[in-house]
Amino acid sequence: MTFILDAHLSSQEETIFGGFLEELAIFICSQVYGGQKSAAEGIDLEFEKDNIKYIVSIKSGPNWGNSSQVAKLRDNFKKAKRILGTNRSLTNVVAINGCCYGKDRKPDKGDYLKLCGQKFWEFISGDDNLYTDIIEPLGHQAKEKNEQFMKEYAKVVNKFTAEFVGKYCDAEGNMLWKEIVKFNSADTTS
Repeated sequence: MTFILDAHLSSQEETIFGGFLEELAIFICSQVYGGQKSAAEGIDLEFEKDNIKYIVSIKSGPNWGNSSQVAKLRDNFKKAKRILGTNRSLTNVVAINGCCYGKDRKPDKGDYLKLCGQKFWEFISGDDNLYTDIIEPLGHQAKEKNEQFMKEYAKVVNKFTAEFVGKYCDAEGNMLWKEIVKFNSADTTS
């Protein structure tokens, strides 16, 4: 049963932490290259460097999506490239899947590049030390917070387990499937 809680918390962490890192990346790039939040669907950041227009979709880590989500990313890149391609002054538009942490040993994905961890932060900042100077210490602070989180998490799991056992198990610990099915599927409006 804790897998339900784990899945929910994982998605919340991705939303909260991922949003923070996305905003940080956009801010850093805006200061260095004049980057800005993109208005294009699925594109988070746009900037120009060395006469190349970069469109960037920022993800927290390298394993962020399933095959249909990756297909949607590719589609978003194609649409943005097509729209930007109508501007004759932009001859070279490069799509980047930027991952705030992790590694990818084969960054060329054909129609876009996948830059992860240090390579991504160096790409948007021009500073090869940014990852170790700023981003890595954020991870250490997150680890400290994680210890407190794990204590609170254990409390929630224990409470959830006690409630589940009290409502959906008999005195010997066997699950009362009929009660579980009624809770999950019964029409309680009649």
